[in-house]
Amino acid sequence: NWRQSVKGVGGEVLLVSQFTLYYRTKGSNLDFSKSMPPDAAREMYGRFVDKVKVEYGDPEKVKDGKFGAMMDVSIVNDGPVTMQVEWPEPPSQRK
Repeated sequence: NWRQSVKGVGGEVLLVSQFTLYYRTKGSNLDFSKSMPPDAAREMYGRFVDKVKVEYGDPEKVKDGKFGAMMDVSIVNDGPVTMQVEWPEPPSQRK
């Protein structure tokens, strides 16, 4: 039912950073040069998690994993809904 928000139905939010999945192919190789550097990505992701917790109003309903860790995630979805958040490319990486 799309008539209510996740907050409206008392649902939980699971945030999973996958910044390392941002790649392009060069021949048969993967090129991660357009990925955000790990320290900058960690900081940005932390700010994003904090913002979602504030906006939701109940930080206990917002879950996230350990940034950069290998995680096995098991969930029961009422959805699913996946949102991809793109960050502007730094001027130093623009061509």
